[in-house]
Amino acid sequence: MSTSASPQNRRLRADAERNRQRLLVAAREVFATRGLDVALDDVARQAGVGVGTVYRRFANREELVEAVLDEGVRHVARIAEDALAEDDAWTAFERFFLEATGVLAEDRGLREILLLGGHGTGAALETAQELLTPRVDALIARAQRSGQLREDLDPVDFPMIQLMLGAASERSRDVAPGQWRRYATLLLDGLRARRDQPTALTTPALTGPEFYRSMTGSHREPTQ
Repeated sequence: MSTSASPQNRRLRADAERNRQRLLVAAREVFATRGLDVALDDVARQAGVGVGTVYRRFANREELVEAVLDEGVRHVARIAEDALAEDDAWTAFERFFLEATGVLAEDRGLREILLLGGHGTGAALETAQELLTPRVDALIARAQRSGQLREDLDPVDFPMIQLMLGAASERSRDVAPGQWRRYATLLLDGLRARRDQPTALTTPALTGPEFYRSMTGSHREPTQ
């Protein structure tokens, strides 16, 4: 008797995998924009499927969160690995700093799991400990040995800096997307061991009304 799957079974498996990938894409988008405190109904709606499809593909909400965030952590770890291939230690550190900040600025869910440690300590955090943390430590140590990065920077300072930049990004997202670049540049200059010439700020500061909107969410002009 043949053990090969029937055409119908193969088609069902293919449909199931397509739905799974659709759900992962939808969950990635929802978590990135709204954070992790969203219902599975929201993910299903974004994917254009019923919530029952979510439960058929993932045992529970936590499994879906872990699948999405583990992928995100691995992406940041690859950024660190690519940066380590740079010949110059400062260029490597700066490249990772800016690229990782860009990813975390745009992905609220990933920022929550990496920087705030919320929603469990599953696969995503294990991946961070295994792949990301050693590479970030290596980038910092290498730049310090070269005399380009201030010696008193501790690896634990890095996530705290990212928290600050994430807060700035979250506040200004709807007013001036990419505003985090201005503050990242200021922080990078402060992290250099030698600062003979400040780096030009290519991202302008918020205007008064923009700052007011960022802080309050209101489109009304501040009273004079």
